[in-house]
Amino acid sequence: MEKYFEIGQIVNTSGLKGVMKVKPFTDDITKFNNLKTIYIEIKKELKSFEIEKVYFNKNMVFLKLKGIDTIEQAENYRNYYLKIERTNESLEEGTYYIVDIEGCNVYTEEQEYLGIVSEVFSTGSNDVYVVNNEDGKQILIPAIKEVIKQVDIGNKKIIVHLLEGLV
Repeated sequence: MEKYFEIGQIVNTSGLKGVMKVKPFTDDITKFNNLKTIYIEIKKELKSFEIEKVYFNKNMVFLKLKGIDTIEQAENYRNYYLKIERTNESLEEGTYYIVDIEGCNVYTEEQEYLGIVSEVFSTGSNDVYVVNNEDGKQILIPAIKEVIKQVDIGNKKIIVHLLEGLV
């Protein structure tokens, strides 16, 4: 399992005092309120920053990090990704981190191999798993109880019940 999660991307600056505008990668942006430290990946190395201030506007997160006090300093981090350490916080049953779902092998209930989850996206009502098969074709699997029968993150395996018309 991944030790760090991407939680957002710095997309712009805001104001002159080093505030960064962040596109969040979480469905609950208020999680940023609970963070004290955040990591920015720079040339495959993580640099730690203390969070001074967090606020929200139109589903965007605005962060003021300690040591970044000017627009010029903040501009240096544009397009970089923010990461946090994986915690032992438990998720609701049937809920998984996207980073854990991506890369899972997908099988039918009859153990027919369908492919590997390459991407997860949200439609608003549910997530959809993009599964790439061995022929390079994509299968879109809705992440709903009627379809997803078993998820084994430790073994990177998902069992699905294919509804008529999915494949």
